[in-house]
Amino acid sequence: MSQFDVVVIGAGPGGYIAAIRAAQLGFKTACIDAGVNKAGDAPALGGTCLNVGCIPSKALLQSSEHFHAAQHDFAEHGVQVAGVSFDAAKMIERKDGIVSKLTGGIAFLFKKNKVESLHGKGSFKGKNGDLWQIEVDNRGERSMVEAKHVIVATGSVPRPLPLVEVDNVNVLDNEGALNLTEVPKKLGVIGSGVIGLEMGSVWKRVGAEVTILEAAPVFMGAADQQIAKEAFKIFTKEQGLNIELGVKINEINNNADGVTVKYELGGEVKTETFDKLIVAIGRVPNTEGLNAEAVGLAKDERGFIQVNEVCQTNLPNVWAIGDVVRGPMLAHKASDEGVAVAERIAGQQPHLDFNTIPWVIYTDPEIAWVGKTEEQLKAEGVAYKKGTSGFAANGRALGLGKAKGTVKVLADAETDRILGVHMIGPMVSELVAEGVMGMEFKASSEDIARIVHAHPTLSEVLHEAALAADKRALHG
Repeated sequence: MSQFDVVVIGAGPGGYIAAIRAAQLGFKTACIDAGVNKAGDAPALGGTCLNVGCIPSKALLQSSEHFHAAQHDFAEHGVQVAGVSFDAAKMIERKDGIVSKLTGGIAFLFKKNKVESLHGKGSFKGKNGDLWQIEVDNRGERSMVEAKHVIVATGSVPRPLPLVEVDNVNVLDNEGALNLTEVPKKLGVIGSGVIGLEMGSVWKRVGAEVTILEAAPVFMGAADQQIAKEAFKIFTKEQGLNIELGVKINEINNNADGVTVKYELGGEVKTETFDKLIVAIGRVPNTEGLNAEAVGLAKDERGFIQVNEVCQTNLPNVWAIGDVVRGPMLAHKASDEGVAVAERIAGQQPHLDFNTIPWVIYTDPEIAWVGKTEEQLKAEGVAYKKGTSGFAANGRALGLGKAKGTVKVLADAETDRILGVHMIGPMVSELVAEGVMGMEFKASSEDIARIVHAHPTLSEVLHEAALAADKRALHG
């Protein structure tokens, strides 16, 4: 039986990074993962993020943006495109190629860092002295390994909707939404979170009529509402997404004619039939098959593995990270937790602040934020000041043809310390990093205002918003 210092269960963005960092620190490390490629005939590392989540969705978003630009935006640049057409199967083929490249890259990194990759489903079997025994089930072929430390990084799975079963033919989860080879004429989406908005945007841009049904009465409730309201206006009035809020779904029927959804909206009963329906109502922790109960691994009432502030579970030398524990379900949060746990096992004291973890939605325009929203600050009674600036007068944004959006900086009214940065606009997924850096180093809005920002760049809008927080905006 093989023995390891560290065994990681799960090779998503939390697990594979934890395994690599543990190996770098000198630990004999193995990573157990049951993921397979799209064809189902070979192992595929990377978890949901690389295989059916973050990476493939960004590939489709980029492809759909190019098609939309060729149809609607190129002409104003003097580029005339006649007879432009769209090949959904080719778009999916390109996406699959990117996924294969990156998942294969993880296998290379494991080999480079001397991480042993064990294909199969990992589950707790018990203890042998101070060592945890972990069974690896590779489609019925079982083996056992022992480890001093175990890091659980099993991620999350789509939250099921009791009214209908996902078949990934007509009723789709995130995986099915990423693999459509034809553009549906009418596409329904249940849920206006990150997955719903991104997938709805992809298929709307390439020709689908898209309706998004959201149970919540407000749009993007977790985001700053000034930014959310601007996003809603752009997505609905300018881009043509039909987003219904405050919806109660009563019945869903999947039949030969399509997927029929009966729902209530404002007291009125409505019925819509879609060619395809995406169910995107969130994700839940994945602990199925882990055998947690047998060894007493504690979970909370929502199914998350219970951990303390440093990701320790109730069991000695058993840790848990990423989507399977509390906190935001974000790949970069999982990765940083993975690094932190490996370093804690080595006796180090790494730092991870949930308040400075950025959020991004890769629509067009993009949405990104870090820190507190204005609504949260009001609810907490925090005295604050704010500065805003738009992309409409930014030379770089105008040159790109993407001059919609706003940057908002929130700072403490007395100390000027940055409390939150919120953005909608071009490439704000990249711009938000400056806000994250500022908050990590306890910067003030004046600090950002006094840093020289290159001209012409999109970052000047953040600079201007920081100036505006002190009522000294120069361009607005």
